[in-house]
Parts: sequence; C-alpha cells; structure tokens
Amino acid sequence: MAEKWPALQMFRELLTSGDDDRSLLEATIAAARSGSPLVGDLPEEEVRRHVRAMIRAAVTALGHGGEIGEEDLAAAERLGADRARQGVPVAALLDGFQAGRSQSIRLVIERGRAQGLPADDLLEGMTRIDAINTALEHRMVHAHRITELEMARTTRDTAVQRLRQLLHGEPTDTPLDPGRTYHCVVSDVSDPAVAQRLEPGLTGSGLCGLVDGRLAALVTWSPALPDDAPLLVMSPAATPAALPGLYGLCRRALRAAETQGLAGLCRLTDLALVTAAAAEPELGRLLAADLLRALDPGEVFHRELATTALAYLDHGGRIEPTASALHVHPNTVKYRVRRLQDLTGHPLTGPEGGAVAHTAQWWWALRTWLGGLVARE
Repeated sequence: MAEKWPALQMFRELLTSGDDDRSLLEATIAAARSGSPLVGDLPEEEVRRHVRAMIRAAVTALGHGGEIGEEDLAAAERLGADRARQGVPVAALLDGFQAGRSQSIRLVIERGRAQGLPADDLLEGMTRIDAINTALEHRMVHAHRITELEMARTTRDTAVQRLRQLLHGEPTDTPLDPGRTYHCVVSDVSDPAVAQRLEPGLTGSGLCGLVDGRLAALVTWSPALPDDAPLLVMSPAATPAALPGLYGLCRRALRAAETQGLAGLCRLTDLALVTAAAAEPELGRLLAADLLRALDPGEVFHRELATTALAYLDHGGRIEPTASALHVHPNTVKYRVRRLQDLTGHPLTGPEGGAVAHTAQWWWALRTWLGGLVARE
C-alpha cells in the first residue's frame, strides 16, 4: 500500500520531523487541555502520556498504508478507560480529543505546504489521517462507556462518587460521622494503576479514589505510605462540613509543592507560605525586582549570591548549617551574604518588630528571582 502512494511516508515524517516533533506534541497537548476544562485539570504529564500514544498510533498506521493495528487501538482504549476512572465525562473527553486532533492536523498541513507537498497528496494524506483518528476515537469512546458501566456496578464507584460530592460541597449520603474529624489527602497521582497501589494506605474512612483526575482520600490518621511515595498533601483534621474548603486548599498547595519538586507526604500547614506565594506570582516578581534589581540573572556569581542567601534564610540565618548544605566553607557564606547586601543595599535581617515579615519578603523575592520569574531585559 505504501508503494502505491509514497506520500504516506512523507506524512509519517511530517508527524515525526526531528526538532519539530516536540513542538507538534506540545501544541497538541495545549490544545487538548484548553479545549476541555476537565482535561485541563488533569496533570499535564498525564495528558502528554496519552497524546504521545495517539500520535505514535497514527505514525504506525501510516507506515502500514493507513491500516491501524490492534496494539494502537489498545492505546485508545486505555485513554478512554483511564478518563472514565478519572471522572472525566465522555463529552469532555471528546472535546479535548477533537481540539488536539484539529491542532495536529493544522500543523501537519502547514508543514506539508512548506515542504511543497502537492495538493492531491495533501488531501489524500489528510483523508487517511482522518480515518485513523476516527477509528481511535470510536475505540476510545467505546472503552470509556464500558468502563463507566463496569464502575457503576461496583460498590467502589459509589464510594468514589460520594467522595467527589463531599469534597465539592454537594449533598451526599455520606458514611462519615459528622462529629468526627478527618484528614483530607490529595496527591499528584492520576494514573489509575499507580493509584490502586497507593490506596491500601489511604482507606481509613472507606472514601478513596480519583477526584478531579487525582487520587484523593479521607483518613483518620496519618497514612502509611512507601518510602518512594509521590507527592501527597494532607490537611489538618476537620469535621466533614469543613472538608470542601480544605480540599481546595490542598489542591492549591499541591500545585505549589509540585513546582518545588517535593515528594512524599507533606502537611498542608507546612506548605502555607509556599502556597500563599504561588497564589500571587506578580507580587513575587515585584518584590524580586525591588530587592534584587542590582543582580543580573545572566551572572553566575549573582546566582550564587542569591542561592546562598536563600539557603541562609532557610537555615535560620546560621552560617555553619548553610555552609554544610551548600558544601562550601563558612567564610564563603559570610562573604556572599555580605556581598549581596552590599550590592542590593538591603540587609537580610529585618528591624525589630518587623523581622519575620522582612525575612518572608526576602525569601519570596529570592525564590522568585532564582525561578526565573523576573522579567529579563
């Protein structure tokens, strides 16, 4: 089949053309997430995992004259089944799929025209790709519906649905004792297989499952988790009536903690400052621009000064622990702190009566600056 129509090979190259491959993948991911708010709420890596599989399926099918194999249809099945388990309705799933599909087709057409592919070959190629996408979509929707039916027949789905309603503040027939307190736990786990492995340590109340695309649970004690557990945020204990508000806080704290590369079980209260700072990025940029305007992000020495100052604050202004953490001599820490203060014209230590606020502002400014959030001229 490929010999009868050599342009099939050209279309395979358009989908996997070296440096452009990543741009097509990322553009398709962005379109799928913006085209469906519920898909957009999923972790980006989760969407990337499935979009990459769909593109790979199209590439493989083009290599076989447009005939799609069972292995690639199985990838579409996994996408549909996973979204059903994550609580994403089939309509929202299709919105994301169609948005990503339209974006990828548009980019392929642009690439084909840029490379001088004849109009007839472009039309024939897009017809083949459209047929491949239709086959993937049908298998995906079928798997989603089958999975929904299977879940509806289980007690587990009833518990997960109750958990969703409870955390969203919706009326539900909950098994929770209104006078007892529970910890809300939210994770960055969206893969149903990974979630299933973690659930045994999170079943203290019987309410555990994927809510808004991420594993969440209500527990009555600190969960027992493996040493290599992914990031989870746990709220203080609260009555069921207070859990929806804590769930929202835990989700915001989770996003903030993800940017810091944290893992394992983290207490919500330990993430208070990080979460508050993440909620106001523009204020962080203003602080960094004000306090660190004398520093040049392109200067390695200036980044060393900022890194040392942040470590110094994180270690309570103590020289020895800071030096140990950075693997430098204590005198180096003293010199860098002093040099930073000379360059910026601001002391790291605050005045009496305002030391805590002063330190917090410096901490926020340094993290923002080192994170590359300050506009670079």
